[in-house]
Amino acid sequence: MMLGEPRRRLTLVLAALVAVAVVAVGAVVITRLVGTDRSTPTAGPTAPSASADAPPSPSTPPPGADITGPLNLLLVGIDTRVSVPGWEPHADAVLILHVPAGLSRAYLFSLPRDLVVDVPAFKPAGYRGGRTKLTNAMSYGSRVPDRPKQPDPAQGYELLSQVVSDYTGLRIDAGAVLTFGGFDELVDSLGGVDIHVDQRVVSRHRQPDGKHRSPGPGVGGYVGPQMVYEPGDRHLNGWQALDYARQRYLPGGDYTRQRHQQQLIRSLVGKILDTDLARQPERVEQVVAALGDMLVYVGGRRIVEFAYALGGLSPDALTLVTLPGAAVGRGNAYRGEELTQTGRRFITELRAGKVDEFLAEHPKLVVPR
Repeated sequence: MMLGEPRRRLTLVLAALVAVAVVAVGAVVITRLVGTDRSTPTAGPTAPSASADAPPSPSTPPPGADITGPLNLLLVGIDTRVSVPGWEPHADAVLILHVPAGLSRAYLFSLPRDLVVDVPAFKPAGYRGGRTKLTNAMSYGSRVPDRPKQPDPAQGYELLSQVVSDYTGLRIDAGAVLTFGGFDELVDSLGGVDIHVDQRVVSRHRQPDGKHRSPGPGVGGYVGPQMVYEPGDRHLNGWQALDYARQRYLPGGDYTRQRHQQQLIRSLVGKILDTDLARQPERVEQVVAALGDMLVYVGGRRIVEFAYALGGLSPDALTLVTLPGAAVGRGNAYRGEELTQTGRRFITELRAGKVDEFLAEHPKLVVPR
């Protein structure tokens, strides 16, 4: 995997996520925000910032103090199967964190992994373009023509972020790619997370002791005892948190999974802010180093700068939004998902700066705390 310079967690799923943000994802306002250097007008002037090793003098603003917003952060949680040679990463979680100017509040929403979108031609991967599921933009974009068995998640993120920007009309200012293994490490590095499990969730992937269930008959089948997450307030470690947020064979399907991913991100954000991690550059770098190549940071300003800029956000200032959608296809042939008119209008109002009024008219879109 290609790595950028220091990365940081802000949202999910990241799910991530995202480390930033996704996140993430998971993400993730996770604590890793990935700044793109493609377009950064929202991040303010790009004058050289102070060294992360030398504290700013009393007359020098802290690195990141000039970032005023608005910001749109993309957190991507990818499915990587290290046991399968050349496995192309799929975007299992695609989360967007929108932070309006002033950086005093934020809105986190997900796009369905199976959202049917137009994916443009992408020369680095030799992809000619087409209409397909959003998750495929990551895998198609990660292909390296002269290295067929060595996909590049950072390159896949480049195409995916372009597709997300085209679909939403939002400029993506930052982003991160986090693997499932990286998410485990991220949660464990914070001492686990507290989550309110809102419905009974039976895992398809894990046993109660955390071991993976054995493959079974049929496509995607498994056998053996299953981990069960009962409703109520729960403290989850890394593998439990990820397992809970991955399940989509539930009432509500992938939309329920998106809600659970967002709940996980909010819990991560709360943990990060409660421990003041975002204002501790050395600690942020330690977490980044621990994750290693399980998190891909995509270029731009340093993570500590985003960390400082967003460190003043409180968990109460983060609004989780679920966008309604529906299956599309012909007859019994499933093609993917599309957002409903209400879901699409949310994005329109977000761009126009009228999201609070819209959510007041559609309170069911807001995920309860």
